[in-house]
Amino acid sequence: MNNYQYPVHGAGLGLRRSIMDALAAQPPSQVSFMEVAPENWIGVGGALGKKFSAFAEQYPVALHGLSLSIGSPAPLDEAFLYKVKRFIKQHNIPSYSDHLSYCSDDGHLYDLMPIPFTEEAIYYVAERIRRTQDILEQRIAMENVSYYAAPSKEMEEIDFINAVISEADCDFLLDVNNIYVNSINHKYDAVEFLKKLPAERVTYLHIAGHYNEAEDLIVDTHGADVVDPVWDLLHKTYDVFGVMPTLLERDFNIPPIPELLGEVDSIIEIQKKWQQQNKDNSQHG
Repeated sequence: MNNYQYPVHGAGLGLRRSIMDALAAQPPSQVSFMEVAPENWIGVGGALGKKFSAFAEQYPVALHGLSLSIGSPAPLDEAFLYKVKRFIKQHNIPSYSDHLSYCSDDGHLYDLMPIPFTEEAIYYVAERIRRTQDILEQRIAMENVSYYAAPSKEMEEIDFINAVISEADCDFLLDVNNIYVNSINHKYDAVEFLKKLPAERVTYLHIAGHYNEAEDLIVDTHGADVVDPVWDLLHKTYDVFGVMPTLLERDFNIPPIPELLGEVDSIIEIQKKWQQQNKDNSQHG
């Protein structure tokens, strides 16, 4: 896998307002890139806007949106996309992604709803992705989401994802935690799922914590430490695809900065371990 494919590299961290001052006071050297939701920063000026600009000058910043609502029955919010386009140019941002789901109809919903895994939905969503890419004049990445029900299901999740990405000719943001969550909730093999994803379209990876509601129900929260089975799945993801840029997401219950950066260190450690293993294997091969 060639590094030129990736808009970012190394290990990344989701930038949240509550940790900006602490990170600015002692910029973490192990963080190679940061990620923000454009909805939280477009149009923000003053002292806060200056703080963001300082981070954007110091680190590559990827945009991971919350409200594109690509599967929504409501019209695509093109006015919002033109704002995103200006924001990307203003801060020289290398990557924009959003969720393969929807969060709006007549108004915004406060959750990511699953798009029905149907043939009709493939063409509908792909057309909206293509229109988004035309407006932005760049490729975007769609992220696999966690889901807890599959209404009107005609096909498997993996087939739906692959069909949408191929039909839209877009990139893919691979969320390792969501694959783990879905593999438990919907009883499938996470590694077999990984092997069927389009490696050549992956821009980078997400890893995060979740909440165990019951033995067979996990809820994706981004509010807890990453658990051992998800770290293990990250290593297996590298086994399948090679090392890819990987970002730690943490949205609430954010621990002290050293603890948070400890998880970024864990990503780097797994990346180095995999590269060393691969090097040893090629020398003995």
